[in-house]
Amino acid sequence: MDNYAAHLFTEAVQAEQLQAGMRDRYAAVYETRLRAPFDDKARVFIENCETAFIASNSANGWPYVQHRGGPKGFLKVTGPEQIGFADYGGNKQFITKGNLTTDTKVTLILMDFARQARLKLLGHATMIDAADDPDLAAQLTTEGQGPVERLTTIDVIAMDWNCPKYITPRYTEAEIQQMLAPQMAEYQSAITTLSNRLRAMGEDPAALLQPKEDT
Repeated sequence: MDNYAAHLFTEAVQAEQLQAGMRDRYAAVYETRLRAPFDDKARVFIENCETAFIASNSANGWPYVQHRGGPKGFLKVTGPEQIGFADYGGNKQFITKGNLTTDTKVTLILMDFARQARLKLLGHATMIDAADDPDLAAQLTTEGQGPVERLTTIDVIAMDWNCPKYITPRYTEAEIQQMLAPQMAEYQSAITTLSNRLRAMGEDPAALLQPKEDT
């Protein structure tokens, strides 16, 4: 895997860094930054990702960014430096697929809003119809997501962890339920205790919750 800066820190970018007084700092930071295949940290992050953005380049020079999302596991590590995912029914515009026929370069940003983390990837992507490779389709399919239409694999050439600054924490319904589980258990225990005391006093707890009629 290449150094991320070698691809994105162009002469124009370095000139801006120099003007801002940041060139020496970035040169030192990226000197030894992430040149190896995916490590355990990257693998776990990728395979637990639920939100990703992929940018491709159109033939007329316009970049195009598309969202990809799904349950944990929809993104799969398929090799030491390769990831893949299945495409399901969409709006049938085929912009990303068309762009890849003239330029295979893509950039991805993988998000973990709950932990305020993101991973940036550069790579070369291939998108094929699922019927063209049944074995790959079986490998990339995520249970419960419906019929697979296309398969995307990305040979990652560079990656970089981004800082958490300005990432607003957001949580899925399952994550919220997990966070609230201890408190909800305490509330349920308290409700049960109070209900039992009311019954011991001859009261019906459910009846007390009924709205009273005006007299």
